Amino acid sequence: MSKSLKSMTEGTPRKLIIAFALPLMAGNVFQQLYTIVDTMVVGRYLGVKALAALGADDWLSWMMLGIVEGFAQGFAIKMAYDYGAKDEKSLKKTIGNSVVIAILFSVGMTIIGEAVAAPALRLLRTKSTIWSDAICYLRLIYLGTPIIMLYNLFASILRALGDSKTPLRAMIVASIVNIGLDLLFVMVFHWGIAGAAFGTICGQLVSSLYCLYYMRKLPLLSLGKSDFRLERKLGGYLLYLGLPMALQNAIIAIGGMVVQSVVNLFSVAFIGGFTAVNKLYGLLEIAATSYGFAMVTYTGQNLGAGNINRVRHGVRSASGIAMVTSVVIMTVILVFGREIVGMFMSGTPKIIKEATDVGYHYISIMAICLPILYELHVLRSTIQGMGNTILPMISGVAEFCMRTGVALIFSMLVGEQGIYFAEVAAWIGSMCVLVPSYVVLRKRMN
Repeated sequence: MSKSLKSMTEGTPRKLIIAFALPLMAGNVFQQLYTIVDTMVVGRYLGVKALAALGADDWLSWMMLGIVEGFAQGFAIKMAYDYGAKDEKSLKKTIGNSVVIAILFSVGMTIIGEAVAAPALRLLRTKSTIWSDAICYLRLIYLGTPIIMLYNLFASILRALGDSKTPLRAMIVASIVNIGLDLLFVMVFHWGIAGAAFGTICGQLVSSLYCLYYMRKLPLLSLGKSDFRLERKLGGYLLYLGLPMALQNAIIAIGGMVVQSVVNLFSVAFIGGFTAVNKLYGLLEIAATSYGFAMVTYTGQNLGAGNINRVRHGVRSASGIAMVTSVVIMTVILVFGREIVGMFMSGTPKIIKEATDVGYHYISIMAICLPILYELHVLRSTIQGMGNTILPMISGVAEFCMRTGVALIFSMLVGEQGIYFAEVAAWIGSMCVLVPSYVVLRKRMN
């Protein structure tokens, strides 16, 4: 077995979870780094209007990414179970079928995305002043869907086998490529917002190729032609795992779009400040998503090996780690948040101040409630690792209801201030589903 592949069925849960999550955090830092560089390059060199165009696309592009990630993560649950059970034959079949389904699905999603891009932006009431930039960026990102799918699938395969370091190295290389191309395409070639989109797609392509190159060297991942032959029962089970996770992310994204449609009614400065925080949101939850990935792998492998007690111990350890991490990040944001948000802004002193005030107010409210988000990721991922992706999807529905309800009602009652509380309300709604769900599943597991 390669040294990079790791079984999480033996050893101290806390140490295993931290050791697995740290490379994922570092990888997410680099992923967020090139997202932030995209935003900063666009905001500073193309102006607040271009930044607002990115904001108009934000949830539409995230929905496509979320659907892709959902399928890849769902497939990885079965892989982690097979790996924990030491069933190499089943593991290879699972990987081969996952690859075929992923390719077919991503091509279909690309076609659908290109068809609905313009109607979706109109539905979100995108302002005419930012329309051309918004549609250009969105169409290019949707064209890259197969590339994004391949990276997420390859990374999910490696994580299911306990390897979180290779995706880190892939993301480091991709980040360097993306940042360099951003600067080249936007500042030197003057391709505008299209340059930022091209840079992102190229970065994802590099990370996909890096993971594939490494995977081809692992004997465990040496697949035969028969492994790629779709099996009805296995394919159906993979879709059973992946489809609810994809729908969960899509539902969350649709809720975000409703909020964005409300945001688009306010000033360009408000949209710009809101967009800057949405880009920073990824940094706020970097550790949370990393702990989540760790818990999916940890839970899946231990259930595959029949170690039920270790799952419970792992949840307690992950919850404690998540709480401490969220408090540290909350403190940093409350102290330095205004300066961080201000890094995204350019334009007249008045519009910079207005957008920065919006951003700092919004990010401060989220930072104070960050422990809720971190516990949410631990519980949701544990439930997914148990092989139940339906309940997390229902929690996504709860997020949708709370996010859209608060945004629509509060914005009518108190104006733009009401938007600030929509995200936190979504986290609370999700936890209202996840906490009792975990309690019930834990009793059944016993």
